[in-house]
Amino acid sequence: MLKIEWQKYKLNFKQAVGTSRGVMKSKNTYFLKVWDDVVPNVFGIGECNLFRGLSFDDKPNYESILDKLVESPKYYLRNITSELLEWPSIRFGLEMAFLDFIRGGKRSLFSSKFVQGTDGIPINGLIWMGEKSFMKEQIRTKIEQGFQCLKLKIGAIDFEDEMDLIKAIRLEFSSAVLELRVDANGAFKPEDALAKLEVLEKFHIHSIEQPIRQGQIAEMAQLCSKTPVPIALDEELIGVLNADLKAKLLDEIRPQYIILKPALLGGFAASDEWIQLAEKRNIPWWITSALESNVGLNAIAQWTYSLKNPNYQGLGTGQLFTNNLDSPLQIKEAMIWHLPEQKWELKKLKF
Repeated sequence: MLKIEWQKYKLNFKQAVGTSRGVMKSKNTYFLKVWDDVVPNVFGIGECNLFRGLSFDDKPNYESILDKLVESPKYYLRNITSELLEWPSIRFGLEMAFLDFIRGGKRSLFSSKFVQGTDGIPINGLIWMGEKSFMKEQIRTKIEQGFQCLKLKIGAIDFEDEMDLIKAIRLEFSSAVLELRVDANGAFKPEDALAKLEVLEKFHIHSIEQPIRQGQIAEMAQLCSKTPVPIALDEELIGVLNADLKAKLLDEIRPQYIILKPALLGGFAASDEWIQLAEKRNIPWWITSALESNVGLNAIAQWTYSLKNPNYQGLGTGQLFTNNLDSPLQIKEAMIWHLPEQKWELKKLKF
């Protein structure tokens, strides 16, 4: 008989990180275990990566939905989209856990050279919001590590200070050798966003994520039509739950890029739907993690590799935690790798 179990797990950051939702020192995530009691030692693990303040399913009855999975596992697996449409992170975790289970419970969800350890995925180096000196230190470290694409979180300190940092990078590294992306997390006001984008253009910025707060559709559409810096939608995609609404959003805003976070969008099938709609409209895309543990990051990285997307991906967040689960994932030479000789260590989970 098919069974499901869940547990809550607290991930602790090595140092506090600044996001648009404030400073975070830790975050909770949820793990699902799927198995058949006939063969209990073969089980799949999935991560329901609830992101407080950002996930569409950040609701008081979240854990009661997980309890329903335990009570009726076959029903929810058969009706994963219809019954869990409004619970994207739970859909993501259940999809992942079941895929792992049916492939033998080895955390190998998609067969590829990445899983075999013979090829890696180029990623961007992520620079977190913070004091100017803190951001400068991160930039220096990432460049020394060989990253050819940096993504800077901006909007937390004075805009002029942020531009000074970007200017300093560009004085040493041209756009031919270092791709720069910025993520405003909705920090700009619609009335001054275009002026700030015109300043950013001087530094040959590859793209800016979510310059204004999500939900301002007319303002974002206007900005995308005039911007000198390509705009990538990120938070704007969260909570857009069916294909018709997804198509409508893309047609109204006409962004230059979209960014896919499977944990926030409902998993791989839901993200694939975004990809198909974007490609039909000639809108490029790439994928980023959303502070998952190595369980979720492993699944996202394997899926990402299978898509053969040429852009730098945002998959470098696994090193942020003090108590992450040991896994075959490793970052070296500005790429994320899956090294089969490094085994999973799941003892921290009490399944």
